[in-house]
Amino acid sequence: MIVDTHVHIWEMPPIAPIGPSALNFTSKPSAHGNAELQLADMDANGVDKTVIVQTSFSTWDNEYVAESAIRYPDRFVSMGLVDPMDDDNETEAVRWMDERQMQGFRFHPQYYDYVDILKRPENDAMFRQIEKREGIVQIHNRPEHAHQLDYVAARYPGIIWLIDHMMYPEPNMGPSWDVYKPVLNLANHQNVLMKISDIHNRSESDQRPFADMHDVIKMAIDSFGIDRVMWGTGYPGYHR
Repeated sequence: MIVDTHVHIWEMPPIAPIGPSALNFTSKPSAHGNAELQLADMDANGVDKTVIVQTSFSTWDNEYVAESAIRYPDRFVSMGLVDPMDDDNETEAVRWMDERQMQGFRFHPQYYDYVDILKRPENDAMFRQIEKREGIVQIHNRPEHAHQLDYVAARYPGIIWLIDHMMYPEPNMGPSWDVYKPVLNLANHQNVLMKISDIHNRSESDQRPFADMHDVIKMAIDSFGIDRVMWGTGYPGYHR
C-alpha cells in the first residue's frame, strides 16, 4: 500500500471559500484542485490513500476537506486548520474532530513573527482537547522555530506531532548542518515524527535525484529511526 501523507485539495467559490488564514499569506489559486482531480491523479500513479490537508488559502473553514474525506473514506483522511490566535479555538477543534471526523490540525509558526503561537497559554485548552482525542498536529515552520515544537511536544505527550517538509533544510546549511541540529534534536521526543516531503523545492538542482538533499535526509532517518519517518509530496502545492 502506498500512502501519501501530505496532499492538498481545494475548491473555489461558491463551493468553498478562498482567503488567507494568516495576514502574510497572500497566495491564491486560479483554478480548483478538487477531490476528484486528486483521486484521478492517485489512480494514475498507484497511490492508495492520502492525507488531505487544508490549504493556507482556504480560510479556517475546513468543510470541503472534511466532507471529501467523509465522502471517500477509503482514500482520504483529513487534517484541518484552527486559528491559533482565536481564544475560542478549543470549541472549533472539538467540533471539527467530533462532528466532521478530522484527525487533527496544521499550524504555521513561521507565519507569525510577533508571537510564538505554539507557546501561547490561550492555546492550552485547545491542545488538551486534541490530546484527549489522541489527535495529530502537524507543524509547518523553519529551524528557527524548532524550540516551539520542543516545548509543546514535552507539554502534550499524548499528541502525535509531525514535522512538515522536514522543517525546510537548505543545502547551504551543510556541511556542518549546525543550523538544522535543533530540528534533529526533536527526535528526543518519542511523540515527534519526521515527514520527508517537498524535497525538490529545497534542492538547488532541478533534476532528480536532488542529490544535495541526500545527506540531510539520511541524518533525519538516522535521528528519528525509520519507524518515525514518513513520506509525503505536498502535491500539488497551491496551483494546478
